[in-house]
Amino acid sequence: MQGIIIYKGKYGATQQYAEWLGQELNLPVSASDEINEKALNKYDFLVIGTSVYIGKLQMESWLKHNLPFIIGKKIFFYQVAGTPVELREKRQSYNETGIPNELKPNCEFYFLPGKMIMKDLTWKDRLMLKMGAMLTKNPVEKKTMLTNYDNVAKTHIKEMLAAVKNSFEKQPFPVY
Repeated sequence: MQGIIIYKGKYGATQQYAEWLGQELNLPVSASDEINEKALNKYDFLVIGTSVYIGKLQMESWLKHNLPFIIGKKIFFYQVAGTPVELREKRQSYNETGIPNELKPNCEFYFLPGKMIMKDLTWKDRLMLKMGAMLTKNPVEKKTMLTNYDNVAKTHIKEMLAAVKNSFEKQPFPVY
């Protein structure tokens, strides 16, 4: 079986997870804007990673555009966000609105923690974050919104690695 890791992120966390997964699984890694429909046809399964930006999956339009070429393929889908992993319902809501329904039956979902370093944000993103914090009434939540964090760690991909490897073991490899 042939697979590829495709990702789209904004500040590096999603790419970092993609690179770690690629190393561990010995799979090629590609940014979403670097892969075309013809290339997608040669893969049996996909590992797709996306960051969340203002409550929206960065891969949303890519998934819709490439739907005819990825429908029916096994997809291991990981989402990287600042929303804490334990807020599964909120994070799942991003998937509900951002992933075409036709893909969901063949997807396994994983939620990975992200990072936010204020000095690395664009001026526009810093401004939007500060405006959002100003509108937040809860002082603890407000402070949390403006605090740097980096929760990206290789250990977070363990469950996903095991699932992909387990899927390989269950599927017969094609004979050429």
